[in-house]
Amino acid sequence: MKSYSNAELGFVRVASCSPAVRVADVTANVAALEKAAKAISEQGAQFCVFPELCLTGYTCGDLFLQPQLLRAAQEGLIYFSKKTSGFPGIFMVGLPLEIKSRLYNAVAVVYNGNIHGFVIKSFLPNNQEFYEKRWFSPAEQLKEKSLFFNGSDIPAGNDLLFSLDDNARLVFGIEVCEDLWSMLPQSSYMAVAGANLIFNPSASNEVLGKKRFRRELVSQQSARCITAYVYAGAGSGESSTDTVFGGQLLIAENGNIIAESLDFSIETRSVLADIDFTHLEHERLNHASFSSVHSSHSYRQVKIPFSAQTLKKHATAALVRPIARKPFVPEDRQTLAQHCQDIFEIQTAALVKRLHYTGSQSLVIGISGGLDSTLALIVAVSAFAKLGLDKKGLIAVTMPGPGTSNRTRNNAEMLITMLDIGKRNVSIVDAVASHLSAIGHPEGQHDITFENAQARERTQILMNIANQMNGFVLGTGDLSEIALGWSTFNGDHMSMYHVNSGVPKTLVRSLVEWAAESQFEGSVRDVLMDIAATPISPELLPPAADGSIAQETEKTVGPYILHDFFLYYFIRQGATPAKIVRLAEQAFETVYDRETIIHWLKVFIRRFFSQQFKRSAMPDGPKVGTVALSPRSDWRMPSDASPATWLDELDS
Repeated sequence: MKSYSNAELGFVRVASCSPAVRVADVTANVAALEKAAKAISEQGAQFCVFPELCLTGYTCGDLFLQPQLLRAAQEGLIYFSKKTSGFPGIFMVGLPLEIKSRLYNAVAVVYNGNIHGFVIKSFLPNNQEFYEKRWFSPAEQLKEKSLFFNGSDIPAGNDLLFSLDDNARLVFGIEVCEDLWSMLPQSSYMAVAGANLIFNPSASNEVLGKKRFRRELVSQQSARCITAYVYAGAGSGESSTDTVFGGQLLIAENGNIIAESLDFSIETRSVLADIDFTHLEHERLNHASFSSVHSSHSYRQVKIPFSAQTLKKHATAALVRPIARKPFVPEDRQTLAQHCQDIFEIQTAALVKRLHYTGSQSLVIGISGGLDSTLALIVAVSAFAKLGLDKKGLIAVTMPGPGTSNRTRNNAEMLITMLDIGKRNVSIVDAVASHLSAIGHPEGQHDITFENAQARERTQILMNIANQMNGFVLGTGDLSEIALGWSTFNGDHMSMYHVNSGVPKTLVRSLVEWAAESQFEGSVRDVLMDIAATPISPELLPPAADGSIAQETEKTVGPYILHDFFLYYFIRQGATPAKIVRLAEQAFETVYDRETIIHWLKVFIRRFFSQQFKRSAMPDGPKVGTVALSPRSDWRMPSDASPATWLDELDS
């Protein structure tokens, strides 16, 4: 497979920088900006936003009314644009700008020695420690559409959006500090007009709780607008006469903070990240509410003669963004615990509703001693407790067969006994042997017929016991198995309710471990932790001589940690195979090589397409996360669609 550049895969590198500032010393500030711009350019950033009024400092007070400072700021901007000529990035620099005897809080867009636009701040804070209206006029008072500056007519106003000559799909807008804090942020209108990248040069001082609120504000606005949002706050070089500035730097993508910094430094600091703007496009296409929004705001679009060729040496550099190996499993333990609790409660509530609706006093579940059936069982125990039902009505059925191992059998039996629920034990060995003999299957031939006969026999037993008990069967299959079709049609694929259908395999283990630690104690906890540590297996082939598991699923179908990674990026992110490979290479750098990743991705794609017929007939089950495959809600796909387009990219 050919190698693609970061740009070809849809990534754009952005930077947020808080430079060392000396209040009212434009010469020193320009030098700091130039030095920062050079360092950021060397790291391959296409865009860099500096704080509000950074050429002079935000805290100049009545010095803003001094002609000397205003002239110095304009000269400083011209000097900065010349010194950064030839730099590969686009820079956003704040300055006070006089236009026809009014002073405006402006941001200049600078690229390759030229100024391409002046964005004017719309909302001026004028309460508590802020009194910008003492010096500045809001954008609505600017009647001119352009400003003659340094020999050129330059667009000016709060109605500007910018696009690139070599990438018309990427459109960026700028709102200045308070514009975000207003009731109707400018960025909302910009997003409706097509902007998928928003920059905010800001000077927001620090008071108790403001850091967290500001972070949430940026995160929420990026989610609301389905955009990337890059925020640059003024640093501690600003005056501390009455306020302190921390220089918070934030880069958000569709609600997720992917880079940040706040350390109250008077030195220059910056953060960088690679934004996946094709993912943002995919998200917008998937949100009907986004496309249905209309705005009375009109924008002028300014084209910048930008070429990504200037960043060629960084074209295939490592991506600067967090890439988790387990995208469904939060890395932070506290977040993971909350995640697990929320999912468990959703599963329990779903099952409570189904039990209440059917009026069932009985529930039948097959217990293998594996992860999936264990999770379904403890959810069922929780649902019975919430409804006040007799635990003996929860019938756990063990069905040892030709492939059952000692470890799983013992764990299943101990768990059922400790939970004090109803129990049935039905061996399928003789029934399967009789069936295989009846259809003329060669004795000792361990093929797909041998395996599926066991799964179908177990499902028959569960369904019939449910009829006996006037209850219904609880399915145990998880989201990863549904994606891969790793279930027997008319066997374990089928149940009357599918409580794990929204939980990917990598998260099932975490849920069982969480339940062991938070919901149970003593011997039950020990058994659950041993189940969580058991290799994943359908146990449909004879065990090893010592009674241990011989058939491990991941040796056949592939590592679930990879398949869940593929599933997340294929469904949730709409990523191409080439992008998935690139992301996986970086995430699993020390674990799987490129050839291995491509091999298992081909397996995933082939199975995902070929097994859609099972998903088209899958039973009801609750959605618990942002990825779901139910044909009645999230995923509609023909059962005979071809995977050729996706496989061709991997073979190219």
